[in-house]
Amino acid sequence: MSENENTTVTETPEEDVFEVKKVRLEKLGALREAGKDPYKVTKYARDCTAAAIKDEFDRLENTEVRIAGRMMSRRDMGKANFIDVADGSGRIQVYIRVNDIGEDAFAEYKKWDIGDIVGVEGLVFRTRRGEISIHAHKVELLSKSLLPLPEKFHGLVDKELRYRRRYVDLIMNPEVKDTFYKRSRIISEVRRYLDGRGYLEVDTPVLHTVEIGAAARPFVTHHNALDIDMYLRIETELYLKRLIVGGFDKVYEVGRIFRNEGMDSTHNPEFTTVEMYEAYADYMDMMALIEDMYRTVARNVCGSAKVTYQGVEIDMESPWKRMTMVEAVREYSGADYYSWQSDEQARQEAVKLGVALEDKNATKGLVLAALFDAFVEEHLVQPTFIYDYPVENSPLAKRKPSDPAFTERFEYFITGHEMGNAFSELNDPIDQRRRFERQVEQRRKEGANAEVDDDFVTALEYGMPPTGGLGFGLDRLVMLLTDSPSIRDVLLFPTMKPLK
Repeated sequence: MSENENTTVTETPEEDVFEVKKVRLEKLGALREAGKDPYKVTKYARDCTAAAIKDEFDRLENTEVRIAGRMMSRRDMGKANFIDVADGSGRIQVYIRVNDIGEDAFAEYKKWDIGDIVGVEGLVFRTRRGEISIHAHKVELLSKSLLPLPEKFHGLVDKELRYRRRYVDLIMNPEVKDTFYKRSRIISEVRRYLDGRGYLEVDTPVLHTVEIGAAARPFVTHHNALDIDMYLRIETELYLKRLIVGGFDKVYEVGRIFRNEGMDSTHNPEFTTVEMYEAYADYMDMMALIEDMYRTVARNVCGSAKVTYQGVEIDMESPWKRMTMVEAVREYSGADYYSWQSDEQARQEAVKLGVALEDKNATKGLVLAALFDAFVEEHLVQPTFIYDYPVENSPLAKRKPSDPAFTERFEYFITGHEMGNAFSELNDPIDQRRRFERQVEQRRKEGANAEVDDDFVTALEYGMPPTGGLGFGLDRLVMLLTDSPSIRDVLLFPTMKPLK
């Protein structure tokens, strides 16, 4: 048995938690009566961390240090104990002996519980078994834990409970903390990439006064002073493009988005996107940018642009595959858009292939998109650009001059999921208003209180240069680079149904 092996932490059944808390409250009461309330401690001057001691042992051996953290385990050998203390950098073993800290202090220490926050002063040394440790000459109780931690070896395994009590999840499962350190690095690398290419980071409003006609449903709130309903944003796009109109050539926003929709492994009602817009660029420029960005971020965060996701190697290093939507549907379903002579013939093709259409009057473009969803997306495991989308489902994208039935739009897919969306942005205010009106009409049929964003159309009437724009889900990128199967694994506090 090693010095720091835990022999005191055991799984505490839910029905026993009340009794554990009762005992610990009694201990707290005794401390307060003795004038030693741990909650009154306001500061503890640390001068080192667990990781630093291990990394710099040669320099710190036989040096006095002060650390603080949570007591995670204890091995009781009578008048000498080993405890394991965890701080934000990791864990380190502490050797506590009655002869070193005194009988009174040792007696107080023995009443402490696993989970308590403690301060330790002592000398850095290595045990006979080679464990880097601290030989304590003073220990202090800095905060009392009233609830027991989950059992060490099985950890906090209930997925739903881990999401609800992320604070306990982070205590018990160090790899979870690593995921969120990596998330922070990914965000920093995305910013560094865009900043280095002359993009300006901006902030745009989260509360909107208009429910736009987009397919996503917003959350509604009420502004008391103005006595109007307001809507949490479902995108950052329209305000960012206003800035392009205003003369900024390159802008981006890392923004929180809110959509009143269902939840699954890749969807949460609030999530984070990165949207960027560049004047005088088109969708092909954005295609080149995002491919290079992913490759660069992966190299800097993971050490390689080839990463493993759920047992499959994802190669972002090699050139990404590129297919038009028409080509992709033809390859995976056998249906050829250009063979359809009418909308009716397209709908008949969908019926023949067993694809149910939501719109009984679906056009060729809508049928093409439906066949793509049914037959193609799941096959796009390696990074793939799908471009040239039908105009019917691309209300903000510019039409292709060579084929007005399609737009200069692409989405890119990895691991069988859509990761981002880009356009050559529509800058014709007349066409934009017409498309908005069609969107609003459809949304009102569905019961929404949608309106045309007249101010955005007004902005376009002042003139917006040719512009390339792109948005991607940051959480899905984090999932990819941390090998996380669910979006809840990369959100510190995912949305959960309240417990009764």
